[in-house]
Amino acid sequence: MFSVTVRDHLMVAHSFRGEVFGPAQALHGATFIVDASFRRPELDGDGIVVDIGRATRELGAVLADLNYRNLDEQPEFAGVNTTTEFLAKAIADRIAERVANGALGEQARGVSELRVTLHESHVAWASYERAL
Repeated sequence: MFSVTVRDHLMVAHSFRGEVFGPAQALHGATFIVDASFRRPELDGDGIVVDIGRATRELGAVLADLNYRNLDEQPEFAGVNTTTEFLAKAIADRIAERVANGALGEQARGVSELRVTLHESHVAWASYERAL
């Protein structure tokens, strides 16, 4: 399996509900390093997994919709704890939609798997993997 990973970052504010979150129940900021890894069993006709420039641009576009936002105020996240794990899936699903719509080019339709990892710090991160 071949893979290409592109990276960007995301800054949000949010709060959580539930005793398990301790002080994170209060509104707080979070900065994530976000990796999007595209995987496919065979390289395309040009010998690549995906166009790195397009993948970087589309990851940036997905993150721009969330960046510098208070996620507690976003209707799409109403009543949801926007944990690192949850956000990894939300971002992966948005990227997958862009792949399906051709935003990464026709060759990207050969990508079979996508993994999005949000790094909370140098010692903790969460990922979500899905088929395309």
